[in-house]
Amino acid sequence: MVRKRFRDAKTGLSLVKSFDAERFLKKIGLGKEDHYFWKQVGKALLCTYTLFGVAWLYNETSPLGWWTLKPRPKEERELAHLYERLKFPYPGDEEAMDEFIAKGGMIGTTIGPKGIIETDRDSRNYQKELQDNKFEQEALKLWIRMRNEVIAELQEKGFDVE
Repeated sequence: MVRKRFRDAKTGLSLVKSFDAERFLKKIGLGKEDHYFWKQVGKALLCTYTLFGVAWLYNETSPLGWWTLKPRPKEERELAHLYERLKFPYPGDEEAMDEFIAKGGMIGTTIGPKGIIETDRDSRNYQKELQDNKFEQEALKLWIRMRNEVIAELQEKGFDVE
């Protein structure tokens, strides 16, 4: 009876030569015949992400200013000047800081007489203030319209009203 011998253990260079990576890559769809497919997928992803990036950049920094990719509601357009990006001065530059404070400083903050920043105007109070302003405007329009009607009626009756 012939005795079986154990195989010699492959180590180093002989192990690397025996390892067939192409066989394993072929099983998971990354063989040589799939290279063209993955190249096309890579190109498609690159083009897609490039287009999305350009659209995002254009939307953020539109040279037209009045037209971006997302429509804005009327209220946002009216208040757009409040949300402009501010250029803050360097903290050590006293002259620029004084000029920044003279312009109004940061939006939503008021600087008191002692130079303390008061941030009591939170978004809810600001929204209420805007609604109150709108209400006052509508009331003023209605008042003027009623006044004009009364003046017209009095002038029809012959009274001299200015």
